[in-house]
Amino acid sequence: MDEPAPTPYAAPGEGDVVVYRGATLIDGTGASARRASIVVDGAKIVAVDADPEVPAGAVEVDLAGRFVIPGLIDSHQHIATPPNRPVAEAALRRQVFGGVTAIRDMADDLRQIADLARATLVGEIPGPDIVYAALMAGPSFFDDPRTWQVSQGETPGRVPWMQAIDEETDLPLAVARAQGTHAKAIKVYANLPASTVEDIVDEAHRQGMMVWAHATVFPARPGEVVAAGVDSVSHVSLLAYETAEGLLNYKDKPAFDAANLIANGDPRLDALYADMRERGTILDATAGMWIWMANQAGQSAEVDQAARNRALTNVELSAKLTAAAYRAGVEISTGTDYETDPENPFPSLHEELVFLHEQCGIPAEQVIRSATLVGARSMGAADRMGSVEAGKLANFVVLARDPLADLRHLDSIEFVVKRGHRYERSDYTQPAASGVQTQGHGVQA
Repeated sequence: MDEPAPTPYAAPGEGDVVVYRGATLIDGTGASARRASIVVDGAKIVAVDADPEVPAGAVEVDLAGRFVIPGLIDSHQHIATPPNRPVAEAALRRQVFGGVTAIRDMADDLRQIADLARATLVGEIPGPDIVYAALMAGPSFFDDPRTWQVSQGETPGRVPWMQAIDEETDLPLAVARAQGTHAKAIKVYANLPASTVEDIVDEAHRQGMMVWAHATVFPARPGEVVAAGVDSVSHVSLLAYETAEGLLNYKDKPAFDAANLIANGDPRLDALYADMRERGTILDATAGMWIWMANQAGQSAEVDQAARNRALTNVELSAKLTAAAYRAGVEISTGTDYETDPENPFPSLHEELVFLHEQCGIPAEQVIRSATLVGARSMGAADRMGSVEAGKLANFVVLARDPLADLRHLDSIEFVVKRGHRYERSDYTQPAASGVQTQGHGVQA
């Protein structure tokens, strides 16, 4: 029998104790920064204290003058649309060396994603933990070319990770098929009425799966999606369709008065935010995505000025709606739905955090909480990650400069600890550019 693949990035074993001493800790809960030391045994944190007792034989790491935050979580990624293993591995590598210790993959070719998730978990390749969803949508959605990209060799809509749902669907079987891919959640995408969204949510929850949905599912509007009981909704700009009439399908989106929403808001949105707060629905805002989309439109040989203008309008709209949702008490996670170009040394999540602070007015400590504890909640993993606390995984980032003073200080990473394994930033080298990484299922209109 062949030997197993090497695992150079595996978590250390139990009994391998390291004490990270004397850092300023921002623990992810929203609590004030404090001086603390972190005791790690293998892959887990066993103590967080100002002056913990050091076990015999423990390795000590002096972090005086440094700042520690929990490992960051990108709650909206696509790393296999279309499948490209070298590009995916390069993105995952940059993410973990950039402080991202977990991502929520929001539907892809799960044949590849499942293996990437296994490989990063056991340490064959460097990368964050990957929690992923299987997609459900109405049959009319499956002429979208992205569905063909992620179902190569099969028929989109008829595979367990990408299922067409109508009134004849055996939902218990459909959810069980999705669960068989080892997906944590169902992603509800498009072209489904509110009654079907509610049925999917009920059955998925009955079978122990989460439900992550587009904020508007067309014709199901945001208020109906939230009322159905989904665990999170994605793309803050889609919340604007709560104010629109004539929702039909994903391709034929009706107009709404973006300028008025930017200037004045809308009581229908205020009611929606209140319902989200009461239900605990997490908003995966992807607020800064539109800056990237505007730049993409502007880089083409023949600039698509109309697309660029739409994207710039959505930058303002996303900032306005995200700020309003935050003030209303809605929990916001930090998803991106894109990756920066290969020559950029840091992942897109850094840009999203800066956008939430500078454009949406969210305090830096709360942005960090959104990128850590709320992100963990969005993927059902808050029991094991999202904050620096005893009993959780040893996932944290060591910075030379204070992120509360400026979130751009996230670029001062000295090293990242993921499941107890250290990723020294000085060891990161960028791969040769092999094309722009533009995977994404975002709102492309």
